[in-house]
Amino acid sequence: MDRYARWNALLEMLTDSGRVSVEEAAERLAVSQATIRRDFDQLAQQQMITRTRGGAVANGVSYDLPLRYKTAKHSAEKQRIGAAAAALVSPGTVVGLNGGTTSTEVARALAVRPDLNTNAEGAQLTVVTNALNIANELLVRSRMKVVVAGGVVRPKSFELVGPLGGALLREVTLDVALLGVDAIDPQLGAAAHHEGEAAMNNLMVARAKRVVIIADSSKLGGHAFARICPVDRVETLVTDSGAAPEVVEAFRAAGVHVICA
Repeated sequence: MDRYARWNALLEMLTDSGRVSVEEAAERLAVSQATIRRDFDQLAQQQMITRTRGGAVANGVSYDLPLRYKTAKHSAEKQRIGAAAAALVSPGTVVGLNGGTTSTEVARALAVRPDLNTNAEGAQLTVVTNALNIANELLVRSRMKVVVAGGVVRPKSFELVGPLGGALLREVTLDVALLGVDAIDPQLGAAAHHEGEAAMNNLMVARAKRVVIIADSSKLGGHAFARICPVDRVETLVTDSGAAPEVVEAFRAAGVHVICA
């Protein structure tokens, strides 16, 4: 297990229990106590946990981990969701895509579709994104036209937020917005932890003819700080087969087409 995977596991332990000792963490992760102490010290330096004598406690920000620490969580489900969401995209369309690990899987699935990359003279697909890592995924692996909204970079998610990006988004029209979210609920709608990301995503929703939410089953029925859009604005929800049947039915009752990948 590499360092980032350990950090992710430690933060999940703290989220579940609120407090973890060095001895307990070392036993559960099968590493030395010295390694856990170093991990705790480094996480505390980044203000992601609070160090205590003999362990650590959660400090309230671990729900919003930096993107580079999240790659291992629900990875298989996110790959299936990414492939299913990419299959909804037709050649010649304009797609909005935000940041996050699930959106990254969508970008990778789009990049390897031959029908979207056969025309060397003109783009078979235009992608508008406010995430630097998404733009990089598409630029190095495809011939798509990539448009990046401006703004201030959020280091945790690589997303650009703020009025500079909003000015661009107000001037474009999207055929479909494929949006990763931190939570989506049949009554509360789609939401994000950070208000700046939510505002950018809301602009994509406003400029899109169709809205597709991409979210693994752990995000369903949850809530987050800032709303992106109400559920009646969502045409399709792409999730994984682990979604509870009653939750899926609640979304369908709300008029959302649900795809379980």
